[in-house]
Amino acid sequence: MDRTQAMRYQKINSLLWSFSLPAIIGMVVNSLYNIVDRIFLGRGIGSLAIAATTVAFPMMIILMAVSVLIGVGATALISIRLGEQEHEEAEKVIGTATTMIILLPVIFAIIFFLNTEPILIAFGASQDVLPYARDFMQVIMLGAAFGTISMGMNNFIRAEGNPQMAMYTQLLGGAVNVILNYIFIFKFGWGMKGSAFATVLGQLTGAIWVLSYFFGGRSIVKIRWKYLRPQWPILTSIMAIGFAPFAMQVANSVQQLILNKTIMYYSGDIALSAVGIMMSIATIMFMPILGLAQGAQPIIGFNYGARQYGRVKETLKTAVVAGTAIAVFGWLVVQIWPSQIIGLFTRDDTQLIAFTTHAMHIYFLMFPVVGFQILGSQYFQAVGKPVQSTILSLSRQVLIFIPLLLILPRFWGIEGVWRTPPISDLLAVLLTGTFIFFEMKKISRLEKRNPAWEDEGDLAGACTDTP
Repeated sequence: MDRTQAMRYQKINSLLWSFSLPAIIGMVVNSLYNIVDRIFLGRGIGSLAIAATTVAFPMMIILMAVSVLIGVGATALISIRLGEQEHEEAEKVIGTATTMIILLPVIFAIIFFLNTEPILIAFGASQDVLPYARDFMQVIMLGAAFGTISMGMNNFIRAEGNPQMAMYTQLLGGAVNVILNYIFIFKFGWGMKGSAFATVLGQLTGAIWVLSYFFGGRSIVKIRWKYLRPQWPILTSIMAIGFAPFAMQVANSVQQLILNKTIMYYSGDIALSAVGIMMSIATIMFMPILGLAQGAQPIIGFNYGARQYGRVKETLKTAVVAGTAIAVFGWLVVQIWPSQIIGLFTRDDTQLIAFTTHAMHIYFLMFPVVGFQILGSQYFQAVGKPVQSTILSLSRQVLIFIPLLLILPRFWGIEGVWRTPPISDLLAVLLTGTFIFFEMKKISRLEKRNPAWEDEGDLAGACTDTP
């Protein structure tokens, strides 16, 4: 059975597992590499290095936002076009997306180099942290396009039903990153610049791997030179679908900026280091859920385009159950062994360990419900409904989180900062539940009008019957 036939007829449980497992493995391993990088920085340079990565994080999120704007938007569109059996249109989409995913980070890099110190100070860098953040981000921005190619175009591989190849991209780039981080920091003594060079070279490795996949003849959807010139109608469709996760990432950058500023006002560099550690931990907790969402997206998008609405509902339900189980497991680990986890990032800094342990217990309080919220917002993105996806994606980062972050610390000081995420998570889940409830009612009505072919297990019939 080829990939498109599998997405149309294979059992959802096994299909979701085959699509999500490589994405989960790749993203978890990649996040582990990033955590190891921060451990190297904390142990090889000190807590100010961790604080510097916290300051640099908003700009790195912006680069990630470019990747998801084009990469995720094009992925949903490619999946839908393949489901509609419009192969040439899918190739036009990937051609336009490839050009933009290279061009946009170059523009952002130029802006950064013209305003390096003002940007870093605006993101919360103190005079002590600024030199570390500057050394790190100047190198990162030199290789900005490598990261967006590796991350953004990796989504195209998933869109055509090859999640294992997408996993290899993350494993390969991440392995190069962590190995070179150790060498550059501990052997060569290059400090923050060494860590940044290791990151860029890891991204370059991933970019070469992705490009070789599409230009080497292994892909179903080809990157053709004649389609590399951006087509405005396609670009607007890509950006409309990708705007929700893009806006979420930009909002995350704004949120991080406000968070850094608030922390510096109410506490100082120790809280900035604590947030850096908690972000690393949060990353590895989120990655399996995001990997699950990435695995579900092409299945949902393809079957939505093919009018297999029963499979759409079943995929979402299965993904939500699995995502919730993952979230609960991660929450239990953090609640049971907080000080042991935090101790990995520092050499016997008892004050930092105690401070971060207290903050983390509150910060992750409502994490068990986050899986549903993420998968709910990703569903609307997968079926090409950018308005709903944007609202839900922004609910945690902007619509709820930022107002709470501006209000609660006025009453509780730094404790208000730690209480903001769990309250935001709870309210966002209630909003997502409302959207999903009405969407599923609509899908049920569509299913009655366009009943899917029932015997999905009979592949012989699948070859002759029209679903």
